[in-house]
Amino acid sequence: MPDTIRGSRGTRHRRRTQAWARVIAALCALAPVAIPFMAAITPSAATAAEPPSTTIRELILTAQSSIDQHQIASITVVCGVALFAVVSAIMLVHAWARAARLERRLRKENARLREEVDRADALMQAEPQVVVVWPAGSNEPKIDGEPSAVGVAMPHQVLAFGSWLDASKATAMERAVDALRGRGEAFTMALTTRSGDPIEALGRAIAGRAVLRLKNASGTNRDLVELATRYDKLSAEVAPLRALIEALPSPVWARDVDGQLIFVNSAYARAVDAGDVSGAIRQRTEFLDSASRAGIAQAHMNGVAYSGRMRAVAAGTRRTFDVLDITTDGGSTGIAVDVTEAEAMRAARDHLIDAHRRTLDQLPIGVAMFGSDQQLTFYNAAYRALWDLDAAFLDQGPTDSAVIEMLRAARKLPEQQDFRQWKAQLHEAYRAVEPTEHTWHLPGGRTLRVVTTPNPDGGLTYLFHDVTARLELERRFQELIRVQGETLDNLAEGVAVFGSDGRLRLHNAAFVSMWKLNAADLADRPHIERITALCLPLHAGAPAWQELRLAVTAIDNREATKGRIELRDGSAVDSTSVPLPDGATLVTFHDVTASVNVERALRERNEALEDADKIKIDFVHHVSYELRSPLTNIIGFVHLLGDPATGPLARKQREYLDYITVSTNSLLALINNILDLATIDAGRMQLNLGPVDIRETMTAAAEGVQDRLVSSGLSLDIVTAENIGSFTADKLRVRQVLFNLLANAANFSPGGGKIVLRADRRPDGIIFSVTDQGPGIPPDVLGKVFDWFESHPLGSTHRGPGIGLSLVRSFVELHGGTVAIASEVGRGTTVTCTFPLHTTASLTAAE
Repeated sequence: MPDTIRGSRGTRHRRRTQAWARVIAALCALAPVAIPFMAAITPSAATAAEPPSTTIRELILTAQSSIDQHQIASITVVCGVALFAVVSAIMLVHAWARAARLERRLRKENARLREEVDRADALMQAEPQVVVVWPAGSNEPKIDGEPSAVGVAMPHQVLAFGSWLDASKATAMERAVDALRGRGEAFTMALTTRSGDPIEALGRAIAGRAVLRLKNASGTNRDLVELATRYDKLSAEVAPLRALIEALPSPVWARDVDGQLIFVNSAYARAVDAGDVSGAIRQRTEFLDSASRAGIAQAHMNGVAYSGRMRAVAAGTRRTFDVLDITTDGGSTGIAVDVTEAEAMRAARDHLIDAHRRTLDQLPIGVAMFGSDQQLTFYNAAYRALWDLDAAFLDQGPTDSAVIEMLRAARKLPEQQDFRQWKAQLHEAYRAVEPTEHTWHLPGGRTLRVVTTPNPDGGLTYLFHDVTARLELERRFQELIRVQGETLDNLAEGVAVFGSDGRLRLHNAAFVSMWKLNAADLADRPHIERITALCLPLHAGAPAWQELRLAVTAIDNREATKGRIELRDGSAVDSTSVPLPDGATLVTFHDVTASVNVERALRERNEALEDADKIKIDFVHHVSYELRSPLTNIIGFVHLLGDPATGPLARKQREYLDYITVSTNSLLALINNILDLATIDAGRMQLNLGPVDIRETMTAAAEGVQDRLVSSGLSLDIVTAENIGSFTADKLRVRQVLFNLLANAANFSPGGGKIVLRADRRPDGIIFSVTDQGPGIPPDVLGKVFDWFESHPLGSTHRGPGIGLSLVRSFVELHGGTVAIASEVGRGTTVTCTFPLHTTASLTAAE
């Protein structure tokens, strides 16, 4: 390589020297042309030889006067060429000097490089080795050295790494060589041939070439290579463990004999909020508190590994860890496993198990759980009560066989011909996969449904369900179904039950006969649409039947329906549909032809009676109105006759005139009462509401019956408080009510009797009551006394028209009050009227 460098530099020097020689030769060639030209422009030799005293200025002026412009240009060119030649000559001299110095330096460098090459050759020959060189841009390697150094005979076998190395090392070498040639990545590897010889491999990129040296190590180098091999082997073994430790989510640490941190993983650094692993070690950031570390140190002093549960702060959160710390030759190492979630899950599991146990303890089904060792692990209260077992015995965790033997001794298990075989078959459930169901008929008459369910852990769970009551209910249910079937078949009403799908599920004989159906048509449970079509000749599409069809097929808004169907044969059927809880619909048909006929007759009779009553009322209204006009005239003329201005009257005339006045007044009052009743009945009675003085109104009503009281020898007591005050009502109608009550009492009171008119104020109204000492009212008459024209003498000589009490009730009810009557035969009668304190309506109608 030095010879090559020296040769290239000499070649460049020779080329520059030849260039300068050509320049000088060109200048020499111009000399013959320039000399005659200079001679031509010079005046003469004598002129040129003028003494030096001639000034340059004169020479220049003389030359300018003797030459023209073309000559001046020629002179300028010649001078330039001469100047270029001089400069070139100078540069050439300097180039020669530099070339000489360069040559001397290159000779010295060449000698030094030769020494290095000789020394390298000597080194290569001193030890067995192979050097492989890949020139830049070439795939053909140059192999120098002894192939036997790597245990091969031929040079080309050196690069067949698989022929003298293990597969893993050969692969590693191929990758390293490819990286060296492709990217210039240097490497150093310690190898061992198949024959066990240590080889040191060195790869470098030198001057654009890839160089690989394979050297057979010996002596100290051999030991180093072996150590390197062992180191690589140990590193390969430790690398997965280190990677695993680094990937662990649990903090891991190692300490020296002084207790100082020498290794932590990334989880440790994250737990102590350190930037990285090196920072945690450098800052000596501790994960456990001093008390926890003291406990670990004490365990190590006792010569045992520490294992326990500790609380520590990890990433700013206090959590629970299971810590394991062991001693090593160089100190100790430990790991902390986060069990916070596990503890929470364990607590949740225990809570769930406890909740399940409490839930199972509340079940009416007996539950017993046996472990894989067939010992009792759990039982509920229903199990203990079912078999009447002692809780102390069960709490000892007896085996399944022990429990069965105890129950057998107490004669609580089913009687078996071969008890041993029966128990063995029962215990096969411990090895079963699916649950098994049994039915036990106990000696006491009880029946148990027993389910054995294998547990995932190998145990067994028994479920004991006392189905005695259920079986009894099923038996009774079947009997009830039979009774219901017999009942339905004997009912006069047609009954049909349609399922949620609209198909007939149940029917009785009355349904078939009522609609004249064929039993064969109903055998296949036809749909309601089919039954509608079969019954069409009778119901002729009646709306009630369509409502039944919709009620059966409805999905939402299922409501009960009622209707009446008029059949073409003249009969009438009442239909009813009732939605059942299971989605079915019960439909009943009741033949009401007879009741409809009776109802029709009664309705016609009632209408006739109502028409007659209306005619009667109209007649009374008309007669009362027609009587009032002439009666008013009679009363007017009687007053005119009684007026002294008309003329004097004889005593008998005056007496007759008084009789006429009394009779006409009574007749007018009767007619007014009838007209009032008619007005109330027509709904046109208007109340003139205002304040009513209670005491004054009672006195005015008493004055109206004073004549009757005197003529019959009766006494009247008015009982009321002095400050009873007033209330809102129609003053005239209230007085008329009290007058009619007093008149009625006077009519039925015996001579010398007493009548009491009483008024009381209560928070809810004013109560008037009239009490007499008459014969009383029989119970069969008591309910009719308020009806129109109902009059009963009840032993009295007076028999009125029977409208007084009717008018009383009407007036009181117009005020929003009530009327009550209490009577006992032989003890008199009390009529009580209750008026509200404030009547809000001014116009109302009687019922």
